[in-house]
Amino acid sequence: MSTEKKDEPWLIRTYAGHSTAKASNELYLSNLDKGQTGLSVAFDLPTQTGYDSDHTLSRGEVGKVGVPISHLGDMRTLFNQIPLENMNTSMTINATAPWLLALYVAVAEEQGANISALKGTVQNDLVKEYLSRGTYICPPKASMKLIGDVAEYCFNNIPKWNPMNICSYHLQEAGATPEQELAYALATAISVLDELKTRVPKTEFPELCGRLSFFVNAGIRFVTEICKMRAFVDLWDEILIKRYNVENPKFRRFRYGVQVNSLGLTEQQPENNVYRILIEMLAVTLSKKARARAVQLPAWNEALGLPRPWDQQWSMRMQQIMAFETDLLEYEDLFDGNQVIDTKVEDLKASARFELEAIETQGGALNSIEYMKSRLVESNSDRLQNIESNQTTVVGVNKFTNTEKSPLVSGDGGIMVVDPLVEKDQIDRLNLWRSKRDEGLVNEALLNLREAASEGRNIMPSSIQAAKAGATTGEWAQEMRKIYGEYRGPTGVATGISNKTEGLEEIRSAVDAVSDRLGERLKFLIGKPGLDGHSNGAEQIASRARDCGMNIEYQGIRLTPQELVETVKKTKSHVIGLSILSGSHIPLVQDMINLLAQEGLTNIPIVVGGIIPEEDEVKLLKMGISKVYTPKDFEMNTIMMDIVNLAEPKEIAAE
Repeated sequence: MSTEKKDEPWLIRTYAGHSTAKASNELYLSNLDKGQTGLSVAFDLPTQTGYDSDHTLSRGEVGKVGVPISHLGDMRTLFNQIPLENMNTSMTINATAPWLLALYVAVAEEQGANISALKGTVQNDLVKEYLSRGTYICPPKASMKLIGDVAEYCFNNIPKWNPMNICSYHLQEAGATPEQELAYALATAISVLDELKTRVPKTEFPELCGRLSFFVNAGIRFVTEICKMRAFVDLWDEILIKRYNVENPKFRRFRYGVQVNSLGLTEQQPENNVYRILIEMLAVTLSKKARARAVQLPAWNEALGLPRPWDQQWSMRMQQIMAFETDLLEYEDLFDGNQVIDTKVEDLKASARFELEAIETQGGALNSIEYMKSRLVESNSDRLQNIESNQTTVVGVNKFTNTEKSPLVSGDGGIMVVDPLVEKDQIDRLNLWRSKRDEGLVNEALLNLREAASEGRNIMPSSIQAAKAGATTGEWAQEMRKIYGEYRGPTGVATGISNKTEGLEEIRSAVDAVSDRLGERLKFLIGKPGLDGHSNGAEQIASRARDCGMNIEYQGIRLTPQELVETVKKTKSHVIGLSILSGSHIPLVQDMINLLAQEGLTNIPIVVGGIIPEEDEVKLLKMGISKVYTPKDFEMNTIMMDIVNLAEPKEIAAE
C-alpha cells in the first residue's frame, strides 16, 4: 500500500573536486544548477595527509584526485557564491578533518552564516584509514583524541553537523566481506563512542550518539547488500540500547550516506559500469527501513581516470530518475516480512556479532588494527582468486569478453586530464598567500594550537584561530606531528614462508630456477611512492609474489622515491614494482629512474601498476619501464611470470 505522503528523496550528491579551487567551485555551481542537493568534496592527497602543495611528498599529486586546499583563501574560492548556511556539505577528509572543518567554519563566518545552522559531515574515520586508504598522520590513540575534539566541538557549536562518518566504504574496497564490513565498522563506532562518553554530560550523551553517521559501500550482489544494510540498522540499534542505554529511538537511527562500489568498475567494456552503478544503488534505496540519507554515484569511467562533468551528470540523472520518476518513495518498506530477506539478515548479524566478539577480546578496534588488516588482505586475495579461476563472473572481464569498441572513449579518451601546470600555479598562489599574511598573527595562532594540543585541550578553537590568521594546511599538520607523532600502519602482508601454493607449482618452479641462476633467492621490491594510500593492489601483488616463492620487500605506503632507491640499494632487489593509483605516475616514475641512474642501477627492470591512461602507458614504456599494468590485467599469475622472466640474468636472457 502506498503511503499517504510521498517520502522526501535522499540527498543527491556527486563526489567531486579537481585541479584548483576555482575550477572545482565552477563544477559545484554547475552541478547544483543541474539539481544536485548537496555537496561532496574531494580533496587532493596533500590536503588529506597534511602537506602543503610545495612539499616534496606532494610532487605529482597536486590537484590530481581532488582539490588542493592549502589555506583560507583556497577555501573561500572553493565555496564562492555558495551560501554555506543553506548547504549540506560532505567532506572526505580524515587526518586533517579538524583543520578543513576549521577552514569551513571560518569561511561560513565570513559569509555571515549562523554557525549553529551549518549541516554536513566530515568523514574523519582514522581506523578505516589504517586498514584501507592511508590518509592518516597520527597514531591511533592521538587520532581518536582528535576525533573526540571534533565531535565535542560540533555538539556544542554546530549541532546539526555530523562530526564523523564511520566509513565502511573503503573496507569493502579493501576486500571486506559483508560480515567484516559490518563488524569492523561497528567496532570502530564502539571505540568512538567510548571516547565520547566523557566529552558531554551523561544526560546529553544519547543525543551525541544520534549525531554519528556512517558512510557505506554497496556491491553488485544487491540482495546481500540490501540485507547488509538492514543488518546494520538492527545491530546499531542493538549496540546503542544494550551497551550505551540510549532509550530514545530517534538517537538510535542508523544514519548513513553511500557511494556505490567503485571496486566493481571495470576498465574492460566500461559502458557496463552504468548498469552496475544502477543495480548497486538499488541496494541502498529500495528498503525504506535501511534507505540511505545521501547517495553519491561514481561515474561510469572512473576505472579509466577522472570523470568529466558530463559523466558526473549522467550518474546524477540516474539518481533523479529513481527519486522523481519511479513510485519508490510512495510505499512503506518492500521487504518487511520477507522470509528470505529476514533469514539472510539474521545470518549476517550472527556472523558480525562473532567477529565483533573477536575484536572485543583483543581490546577493541584500536588494539585490533593489525588483525583486521591481515583479514582484509586475505579476503581480498580470495576475491581476486575467485575472479581469476572464473568462480566469480565479471562480465567483460572473464566472461563475454568479445566486444565492440566503445564510442564513449573516443576523442578525448573518455576522461578528464588535469593540466600538469596546475601544480606550479597552485604553488605560486601558495607563495603569494604566505607573502601577504601577517606572520606575527600566524606564529601566535600556531603557538596557541601547539599549547592546546600539548595540554590535551580541544584543538578546534585554536585551529579556527589559525585558519583565520592565515596558517596553511602543512603548518597545521606539522604541529600535530610535533605533539602526537606519526604512524605507519600495518601492511597486512606476511613476509615469512607461505603455505599457499595450490595452483602455483609452475611459477614456483620458475622462481626456483631463476633463483638458482641468480645465485640467490629472487628479490622483488614492491613500492608505493608519493601519497597514494590505496594499497590493495600492492598488497595483493606482494602476497602473490610471496606465495610464488619470491623474497619480497614491501614497506607499505607513503614513501619517497629516494627512500625506495635506498631500499633497492640495501636489498639488492632484482625487480622493482611501483604501484601508483593517484595520477602521479609520470613524475614519480621519472624521479625513480633519475635516482636509480645516479646510483648506477639502471640495469634493474621496473614494472608499474595503476589507473594509467593508454597515452601515459606509452610514455612510461618509452621512459624505459619494462611492463605497465592497469585494472584490466587481473590475472596475477601472468604478472608473476613476467616478474620471473624480467629477473632472468642478462647473459642467460640474451641467449
